[in-house]
Amino acid sequence: MDGTHLFELVIAMFLAIIALHYLAHRLGLPPSVALLAGGAMLAFVPGIPAITVDPELVLVIFLPPLLFDGAWSIAVDRLKRHMFGIASLAVGAVLFTTVVVAVVAHLLMPSLPWAACAALGAIVSPPDAVAARAILEHVRLPRRLQILLEGESLLNDASGLVLFRFAVAATATGAFSTVSAVGTFVVLAAGGAALGGVLGFAWVKLVLRLRDDYLMIAATTLLCWIAYLLGEQLHVSGVIATVTAGLIASWHQHTVMSAGTRMRGTSFWTVLVFLMEAMVFILIGLSLRDIVERGGGFVALIETMTFPALAILVALIAARFVWVFGSDLVVKLANSLGRARSAPMGVGAATVLCWAGVRGVVTLALALSLPDDFPERDFILVISFAVIMGTVLLQGTTLGVVISWAGLGEAEVERAPMTMSQAEAAMAQVQFARVKDLAYDHEGTLIHPQLLARYERRATAIIDYAERTEDYAPMLHAHFDVVLEAVAVGRSELIRLHRVGQIDDETLRELERDLDLEELSAISAKA
Repeated sequence: MDGTHLFELVIAMFLAIIALHYLAHRLGLPPSVALLAGGAMLAFVPGIPAITVDPELVLVIFLPPLLFDGAWSIAVDRLKRHMFGIASLAVGAVLFTTVVVAVVAHLLMPSLPWAACAALGAIVSPPDAVAARAILEHVRLPRRLQILLEGESLLNDASGLVLFRFAVAATATGAFSTVSAVGTFVVLAAGGAALGGVLGFAWVKLVLRLRDDYLMIAATTLLCWIAYLLGEQLHVSGVIATVTAGLIASWHQHTVMSAGTRMRGTSFWTVLVFLMEAMVFILIGLSLRDIVERGGGFVALIETMTFPALAILVALIAARFVWVFGSDLVVKLANSLGRARSAPMGVGAATVLCWAGVRGVVTLALALSLPDDFPERDFILVISFAVIMGTVLLQGTTLGVVISWAGLGEAEVERAPMTMSQAEAAMAQVQFARVKDLAYDHEGTLIHPQLLARYERRATAIIDYAERTEDYAPMLHAHFDVVLEAVAVGRSELIRLHRVGQIDDETLRELERDLDLEELSAISAKA
């Protein structure tokens, strides 16, 4: 396929993404499910060339920005608070699931070497960051549960990759050392964290010197790929390096970026991540054609692979349930002895945590990266794809139902010491105090009376609202509904004046930008 046809195919995929997202919205389906199914159907449309996925290229293109975006948006304070639980999922659950799947695979196919069974376990064990983001964006969970899932999806790829590489090496050499594997994992993780820290702080210094919105956004975009690629070149964890750099950049972006940079950067990243996440699921679906051809066709695959695929899928889900509920039981026992720092999640939250373990692009990329002479490579490839399809279609479509059953849809189990209204009141008091200092000249003459009165009224109103939120909420919503109506009318008038030639394009854009900011502020205040 030449470059022109490849570009045409990419454009066609983007159009398919828009159509499938719209269809998912109309049908009430998770977009990931529609994209995966749509890609699978597109794979067999006559005239569309077979898509061969380069696993290394897929990981390099898609994984760094999606991991970086997850690290950028995650709540760092809660990440630190729940690091033990996240590590339990990202390392312990991945290792346990690898062992369980390896045992089941060996029972299904005794001729398959144990190391190859472990490779299959390592391929399917880590829930995918892209799939998890796609699912979590459309559900509402308690903050503790949300941070556990987000943190796990950021870090478990590192443990899965290490296990996979050791399993492949053991298959080739026939030797495996647990001590060596643990030591290598520690070195890779520590090295990746150190590299990410250096690059993160280097980004802070660079952004402070750039002083240009577009250069700052470009430097931030490149940081994720630099961290990942440099990590892989230095033989440390590129995943950990990318996540660490993203966490540091996120922590400092409030002080090194202007409001305009953040608004433009957020808009850019939102579109970029949307297209990349969608493209991942389309590519997974398109790869079905190659999987089917390798397996001898649909009929042969269904006859020979249905039972093994279901067995592995059940083992995968069961292993996560055993690990999560077992960990929760340990926390409960520690609580009864007065030695636990956190409360157990309970049956409902633990069930949701188990059911959200969706697999995706990392599983497919690892399976495709197996050497051509690897034992039962096609069997492992088909099982891996079946696991992706099974978890996305089964768990992805029913997660909302499970959340409703667990009664977690609107639950908020964690509260910060200060509410948003109280924080806004504290901010308003400081702002008023500063304006009051600057409202008088050196001789004590009031030179900004209207500005002072405005900030005084604002501080008084916000403090009063913070103390009586429930009483004022309906009036506040009505107030901002009027503001939004006024913005809409103002925008219509601007457009009318522009269309009849009374104002030029520059005036239209400048005044419309002011209206856009006012509209965003009103929408944010209502929320």
